[in-house]
Amino acid sequence: MKQDTAAKTMVIASCVYFGLALTMGILTALKFVVPTVGEIEYLSMPRLRMLHTNINLFGWLLQANMGILFWILPRILHTRLFSEKLGMAMGVLYNLTVLGGFAAIVMGNVKNVEYGEIPAPFDYLIAVCWVMFAINVFGTVAIRKVKYLYVTVWYTLGAVIWTTFVYITGNMLSQMPMVTGINQANLIWFYVHNAVGLIFTPLGVAIAYYMIPKQLDTPIYSHKLSMVGFWVISFVYVWTGAHHMLNGPISNWLQTVASVFSFSLIIPVMAVVTNFFGTFATAPRHTRMKGPIPKLLMMGTVYYIFTCLQGPFQSIRSVSEIVSKTDWVVGHAHMALFGAFSYYAMAGICYVAPKMAGRKLYSEKLGDLQFWLMTLASIPFFAVLWIGGVIQGYAWLNPENTFVETLEALKHAHWMRFSTGSVIFIAYFLFLYNILMTFFGKYPAEEGAE
Repeated sequence: MKQDTAAKTMVIASCVYFGLALTMGILTALKFVVPTVGEIEYLSMPRLRMLHTNINLFGWLLQANMGILFWILPRILHTRLFSEKLGMAMGVLYNLTVLGGFAAIVMGNVKNVEYGEIPAPFDYLIAVCWVMFAINVFGTVAIRKVKYLYVTVWYTLGAVIWTTFVYITGNMLSQMPMVTGINQANLIWFYVHNAVGLIFTPLGVAIAYYMIPKQLDTPIYSHKLSMVGFWVISFVYVWTGAHHMLNGPISNWLQTVASVFSFSLIIPVMAVVTNFFGTFATAPRHTRMKGPIPKLLMMGTVYYIFTCLQGPFQSIRSVSEIVSKTDWVVGHAHMALFGAFSYYAMAGICYVAPKMAGRKLYSEKLGDLQFWLMTLASIPFFAVLWIGGVIQGYAWLNPENTFVETLEALKHAHWMRFSTGSVIFIAYFLFLYNILMTFFGKYPAEEGAE
């Protein structure tokens, strides 16, 4: 089988799912301002919201990361992918599985797990696909032609291990008959928080650690610092999920531990961003912001900082009392999964797509326009969710406030959310067109592209 077939298949499929995820997000935002839109069972608010999150996580982001890493790992390790056929089989099975899971959500067949509503047997098949991905990753590392492992490989190996126990805990152990009540809530929030922290964070950071030095043609600022960040996140992130249940009916010691370890996350975050900004600072000036890729990587890192500083801030009990379960948390999640890790994924795709196609990116100007539209729209998008979340939190704490009055106070925020989200949606089509034209468009191939 031709080299990079699996990577190409998963990258293209993920780009299509990205648009579907954004479509569900726009419909969800629209229902906040025009609740009578789509008054049928299959377009109800809960189902749209579950489709939006699950397509984002499994259709777009996880698949994009796996496809990009299928291309990156062989280049770092100076070898071939362990099994192109296994990678292709995994890609086909994965896409059939998530498609079946999304159809089940539309029909109302879901699990009681946030970010994990995809029901059996599709959730088990996702686990099978992950095992196939793991075999390819470990197999590629085993047949490498280099002695030492670059930090991208460490984060990828870590993600493979961490994802395994995070996914099994949230989607399988939490559904066992003897797991109920607070115990079930603990396991589910362990999954929800670590889905971001131990799945998408290491995969996104792994891609960025490769992309930033490569794109800027500059060595990483400090390899030792990168390993400090890796090992600290390995030991502290797993404890933080319970900060979503502060002031709730869980043990006081567990709430305290979650808060303390949430603040400990500042250490690996500072290691990562110091490395990324340090590499940008030492790079030649003409490469720092040339084209869409370094812009996406830089802005993704800025969003990564804000996301990771918000997390500890939210783990303070008095703050959590106000913002927990409000639009603030929605803004926080969007800045992590869209602002940081989707920016890294888009940068990765803009880099590997031309390499796989054997030509330059179709249009850097189009890529720049897509970046600026998404960025200028996402800043007010996030901000209005945070501001609206604080208004919402204080309104909920006032016993004289009714539910309708709270919604009235957020009316303008919801319109802004829909409007800015629509601009992001339009910018997505520029991204999709650029990538599809790079793969399939008729224009001269670049000589010597790998």
